[in-house]
Amino acid sequence: MRKLMIPVLVVALVLMLMSLFVIPEGERGIVIRFGRVLKDNNEIARIYEPGLHFKMPLFDRVNTLDARIQTMDGRADRFVTSEKKDVIIDSYVKWRIEDFGQYYLATGGGNAATAQTLLSRKVTDVLRSEIGSREIKQIVSGPRNNDILPDDEAEVTTEAAKEALEIDGERDIIMKNVLNGTRKDAMEDLGIHIVDFRMKKINLPESISKSIYDRMRAERESVARQFRSQGREQAEVIRAQAELEVATILAEADKTARVTRGGADAQAAKIYADAYNKDPEFFSFIRSLRAYEKSFSEKSDILVLDPNSEFFQYMNDAKGAQ
Repeated sequence: MRKLMIPVLVVALVLMLMSLFVIPEGERGIVIRFGRVLKDNNEIARIYEPGLHFKMPLFDRVNTLDARIQTMDGRADRFVTSEKKDVIIDSYVKWRIEDFGQYYLATGGGNAATAQTLLSRKVTDVLRSEIGSREIKQIVSGPRNNDILPDDEAEVTTEAAKEALEIDGERDIIMKNVLNGTRKDAMEDLGIHIVDFRMKKINLPESISKSIYDRMRAERESVARQFRSQGREQAEVIRAQAELEVATILAEADKTARVTRGGADAQAAKIYADAYNKDPEFFSFIRSLRAYEKSFSEKSDILVLDPNSEFFQYMNDAKGAQ
């Protein structure tokens, strides 16, 4: 009897351990019994919260599902506007599982990749409808605030800001419509609650972008040429004003110099005249000495003159007599 008790206890212990399961924090559990989801009395899938739970060993299988908010961030897709022009939109969706039973059945056993594929189709269809009903200028960014001319700066800035706000408002409407348009279907078909939808980036195809960039470059070059011509015009005006001021200053300086020089010459002449009137002989002597100094200070000291001329009167006679 004792030999039989040990195997029974071991089997009982194993069955007890097999009947226990733990649901981690942030997840929910669904029990599958005989290939079908275990439901409660209201025919709603029984959801097991985080913690320790019991199941029927050997017959029940536990599947855990992530209950946290998840992000679906796929690759950018191409959409067509009402003008039949292509835009490339990169977006993301925040979602979480609301109806775990429906989610489990709709995704083939809680496959997250399948859920994201199905959800992506729903979001893409609604977004494609929203983009198809709008023109490209309502979606893509308008003129920047610094694309202005100096003549009407305040007016252009106000209009550009207004247009930018209108574009941002239109984008908000698109995201809101996509969110509302997919939330109900996602809940009914997949058991998923869409928390948020956002467009991260809106680009144009490479061929269209090149033509737009070329046009923008031409516009920038046109504005640059206009600024350069205005700068050259302003430079000529400033240069002419500077030359006029220089000419005026030089003329005034020359006038002042001539007046000063004339006054100085007059004063010097008066001094010479006064000196001559006081002592004509001494004045004549000083003048001769200065003439000697200037004559003999030249590089050549040869003078062809008559020794008895008046120029050498003070050399021949100390009193200056001829």
